[in-house]
Amino acid sequence: MKIITSPLLSELKGVRHAFFTRHGGVSRGIYSSLNAGLGSKDDEGDVLENRARCAAEFAVGPQSLITCYQIHSAIAHTVNRPVDGERPQGDAVVTGVPGLICGALAADCAPVLIADPEARVIASAHAGWGGALGGVVEAAVTAMIKLGAQPRRMAAAIGPCIGPNSYEVGLEYLDRFIAADPENDRFFRPGAFAGKRMFDLPAYVLSRLEAAGVPQAEWTGHDTCADEQFFSNRRALHRGEPDYGRLLSGIMLV
Repeated sequence: MKIITSPLLSELKGVRHAFFTRHGGVSRGIYSSLNAGLGSKDDEGDVLENRARCAAEFAVGPQSLITCYQIHSAIAHTVNRPVDGERPQGDAVVTGVPGLICGALAADCAPVLIADPEARVIASAHAGWGGALGGVVEAAVTAMIKLGAQPRRMAAAIGPCIGPNSYEVGLEYLDRFIAADPENDRFFRPGAFAGKRMFDLPAYVLSRLEAAGVPQAEWTGHDTCADEQFFSNRRALHRGEPDYGRLLSGIMLV
């Protein structure tokens, strides 16, 4: 099992985190091998085993790994106990309870892990372009504040996601972002064709963290689309594959 960590988050006392790659699981074929996404078409038993392996890296059971039924929203859920059965719909998980893993699933979208080590409050968020534009980062920070955290004490890391050299979008994306804030133009550059732009998702998410008052934040620098050690929705589409695995990112208080 290969895990990526953030130097920034690694410095925090009482906090553990991990950005998992696709290696170290039991799934086969296009899902090989650490597919943690229950929303994929992979064998459910294999996915559950993979999630259990991820939880074991935190030295807890799989029931302590909490992820949402992700819908590209700005909905954040505060959790105080393991979630049994149906996953809550939303895109961020927040807790102040040690031993619970706040998890986010992604396969090009940006996984965001946030911690206030003094208040002992953590969060994870799944930030695709829609969720990031809609305010999922701010929703996570606001939910953390309600538990006693302060943005000025927070540190955040964006894990492996589609990078600025891989994320080609149409002009309609540029229009949406400009309509929200004309300064968002700085996150786009010309693409290979006149009607295309390259979008810098990690830089945009970092800007939303900064706007939310989080002073310390970084991207790990890993491009999921360009690097085969990660699952990638866009790469799967380019190859004509019917589905794709999901990467897990998690953070826990110890």
